[in-house]
Amino acid sequence: MIIRWKPAVTGLAVALGLASVGIAVQQQLAQQQASQPAGGRHNGGGPVPVVAGTVGREDVPIWLDGIGTVQAFNSVVVRVRVDGELQQVAFTEGQTVQAGDVLARIDPRPLQAQLAQAEAKKAQDEAQLANARRDLERNLGLREYASRQQVDTQRALVAQFEALVRSDDAAIETVKVQLGYTTITAPIGGRIGLRGVDQGNIVRAGDQNGLASITQVQPISVLFTLPEQALPAVLDAQAAGAVKVVAFDRAGKAPLGEGTLSVVDNQIDPGTGTVRLKATFPNDLQRLWPGQFVNVRLLASTRKDGTVVPASVVQRGPQGTYAYVIKEDQTVEQRTIKVARSEEGKALIDDGLKPGERVVVDGQYRLQPGSRVAASEPGAASPPFGDAPSGERRRERQNRS
Repeated sequence: MIIRWKPAVTGLAVALGLASVGIAVQQQLAQQQASQPAGGRHNGGGPVPVVAGTVGREDVPIWLDGIGTVQAFNSVVVRVRVDGELQQVAFTEGQTVQAGDVLARIDPRPLQAQLAQAEAKKAQDEAQLANARRDLERNLGLREYASRQQVDTQRALVAQFEALVRSDDAAIETVKVQLGYTTITAPIGGRIGLRGVDQGNIVRAGDQNGLASITQVQPISVLFTLPEQALPAVLDAQAAGAVKVVAFDRAGKAPLGEGTLSVVDNQIDPGTGTVRLKATFPNDLQRLWPGQFVNVRLLASTRKDGTVVPASVVQRGPQGTYAYVIKEDQTVEQRTIKVARSEEGKALIDDGLKPGERVVVDGQYRLQPGSRVAASEPGAASPPFGDAPSGERRRERQNRS
């Protein structure tokens, strides 16, 4: 057998060369890892660059959030009250009207004829009453020549005609009222909806569909709900004075109007554990519309001189919420805090921080208790957070929480 040594020696040399290169790369990576703090933290190296802020003191509004729908302050369906031909429609769909404005007219001639007939009947009865009174006077003038029965009969006849005249007055008044219904006016001010009947149709008092509907949108109401736990705060706020309510759009971002709380319902819904409330809005810009879905915020109270920090100061871990406080020696202390509420980028602190203390606003992911920091104020140039990508920083925050 012939052994070929030259290819075997060549392969061995290549393998040894690759191995030496791998060892060199591994040593270099080990040196780089040794020069960096474990976990991306500064343990004995230079100060950690962070953004610092100062614990503030300010009045903090306490809002209660709910959801609701817009309702017309008043809503009326305009219906006819007499039968007849609809001669005129005096409104335009979508028009804003005032109370008393003429909306439509019904043919008045049948009722005018009834009025004339009732007035003629009254004149006839008045003539008979006058004649009966004269006969009574003549009987009374005869004295002993007129029997008592004749006098009593004549007095009863006079009373009968007097009653007929009063009945005629009532009939005339009834026809006049019916005649007034031929001119249809707006019972309230507001915005007219779509027309239900066209001009020229015969309308009747018993028709189910009205001529149109009128909704009052200035002012307007919003009906919303809050959890039953919020009821004591709402009642306390209502006892102190007018309670401010703000309506926002469906996304909860754009304000649609400001109003005041008008009614708190007299019972809690046991099925949902909520209480219904109604607020009134001037709606000058008419941005609130009946049937619209809105998010509602009710100002329950205002915390005077509350301790406030940016919301990013608050960190969460296995032991609860905490914040990094910068001490005078530029090291940080991890302090447990109690947060009352957090909204609009600010957190209201009940316990753990004092106004004037400096806290870490950004850069907490590289900190641990006792770390030395190089603090910059908010709005300054971003500190050099190293080469760690944003994804790695997010993972670090998650690991700490």
